[in-house]
Amino acid sequence: MDKPILAIDIGSTKICAIIGEIINGKVEVAGHGISKSQGIKKGAISNIELASKSIKDAVDDAKRVAGINPTTATISISGAYVKSLNSSGVVNIPNHEISINEINRVMQTALYNANIPTEFEILHVLPYKFKIDEQDFIEDPNGMNATRMEVDTHIIITNKSNLGNLKKAVNAAGIGISKVVLSGYASSLAVISQNDKERGIAVIDLGGQTSNLIIHIGNSIQYNNFLPVGSNHITNDLSIALHTPLDIAEELKIAKGSLLQGEAGDVKLQIIGDEKKLNTVPLEMVQNIIYSRMEETLLILSDLLDKSSFKEQLGAGITLTGGMTLIEGTRELAQALMPNIPIKIGKPTNISNISDDLNSAEFSTVIGLLQYESGKHTEYELDGSKTMLHSKEYKHKESLQDIRDFQNPEMKSKPKISVSTPSFNDEKKSENDLFKDLTQESKKNPNKPLDNFMNWAKKIF
Repeated sequence: MDKPILAIDIGSTKICAIIGEIINGKVEVAGHGISKSQGIKKGAISNIELASKSIKDAVDDAKRVAGINPTTATISISGAYVKSLNSSGVVNIPNHEISINEINRVMQTALYNANIPTEFEILHVLPYKFKIDEQDFIEDPNGMNATRMEVDTHIIITNKSNLGNLKKAVNAAGIGISKVVLSGYASSLAVISQNDKERGIAVIDLGGQTSNLIIHIGNSIQYNNFLPVGSNHITNDLSIALHTPLDIAEELKIAKGSLLQGEAGDVKLQIIGDEKKLNTVPLEMVQNIIYSRMEETLLILSDLLDKSSFKEQLGAGITLTGGMTLIEGTRELAQALMPNIPIKIGKPTNISNISDDLNSAEFSTVIGLLQYESGKHTEYELDGSKTMLHSKEYKHKESLQDIRDFQNPEMKSKPKISVSTPSFNDEKKSENDLFKDLTQESKKNPNKPLDNFMNWAKKIF
């Protein structure tokens, strides 16, 4: 069994912490904890102290259930302050055989060639296409013969201040940070298969206050985008339109929320400012409010999909996930708005010992974080520390210089030759020492002058 993994999904409506263990190659959930988000608005930290308390509460609950005390975590980051760009890299292969070292060099070169703004830091450098010599669409170049290798990468970056505040909140909760993963990327890892990736698929994560769009084609993500709208906007719409408190509107959304033709009748709701007085509202009005907001959200996401230029490459269609998909009829409405592409609801897969309450689309991100840390990340991607993540074994023992080049290929230098030039005093001292050695040899063997001379001469030459 490997070391336990702590994953923390830092969402705008809830914080979810899960502790998992890798047993027989599969991730098993050992314990989890959930707390209400505080100090987080639309995916960004608005109050470090409150956010830290929410994170600590969720982590402490997970540790208590699991009976394990991990000290570092893989955490999610919202797409709120995330941007992306593409970059390519080219390297020559001196030995005509591609190894992990060469793949790392070409990835680092692509990152070096990228025009990243100074106020941003990288989250992921994802290779989506390799090319060796004149052969295109290489899935895995490791071990192949070539004289030249190229790579096209999709680079996801985030605002430094946003990332710094997130790290401060987690650290203040007494947790170190292993990796930071884009939440939409993590969700996609939890709900799509290798076959989906090869055929091309879009994952739309409909969260509490934000929604993320990820398009995965072939080796990795090729497009990502963000929308500051989620299920909480439905709650706000209900609260405003029906003049009822937010907590009552949230309960109403969960209990009666539907996009299908629902039951007829009325519902009695408290009125803001006068809790004793109840207002009678037709259920049809409730459903119309929910329908309008959901329709608007899905139409905006459909427009983003059209503008991405990847819509025609989605052989596996669209997977919807996230807490907003729990509203009945979400898939049916999405399918009606986008009739020419298959749509399904995605739940976490490839996870063992998961409880019924976690086996839901609203926990896709945190399950994806567990899988990312367990090795289900994109092969050969560079993480935030510019370290290449891979599952390959070295075919031969690298030399010391190879190891240095692997860690920092852009700073590759010629071998240094150290020449020691003794000073005049050092030379004089050496001669005196040698004459002393000759005297000592003569005293040891007074009857063998020739042998004494030869032993002394060897020390000189």
